Amino acid sequence: MFIDKANIIIRAGNGGNGIVSFHREKYISRGGPDGGDGGKGGSVIFEVDPGENTLLPFRYRHHFYAENGQDGKSSKMYGKNGQDLIIKIPPGTIIRDKNTGKIMFDIGRDKRYVAAKGGKGGWGNSHFATPTRQIPRFAKSGGKGEEKELTLELKMLADVGLVGMPNVGKSTLLSVMSA
Repeated sequence: MFIDKANIIIRAGNGGNGIVSFHREKYISRGGPDGGDGGKGGSVIFEVDPGENTLLPFRYRHHFYAENGQDGKSSKMYGKNGQDLIIKIPPGTIIRDKNTGKIMFDIGRDKRYVAAKGGKGGWGNSHFATPTRQIPRFAKSGGKGEEKELTLELKMLADVGLVGMPNVGKSTLLSVMSA
């Protein structure tokens, strides 16, 4: 069994902040709160690609970041959600936590795994208006996206096996054929 390894760092996107805003219009001097909510951050998703057979794309690129959510806008407009980051990996890949060594997921064929979830979007000040607090001057900030250090291991079975007595030239044959 041949195992190919790669260490990577992934980070999901942060959620966008809610905004403090008040309704402004001609002849309406004191409009109510109309701050919009922030968008949610993008998640990091591993997806099996049957055309891949090695972890070579991870040799030079070790950091993968999903997009952050945008902040809310006035007039109760939501911020745009961050785009999910989809990472293609070959079938038979094991995803481990680098710090603990624990297997997080063993990916087979035609599967997806959400490795890091994006942060939730914050609330605008329109959510905090009550009959007693009609002018809230605060909003909720967006949540942090998850960040993880992972080890990817690729399990591969050999196509050919060499069997023979000791000192008959198995290693010599292999070195000549693979050079």
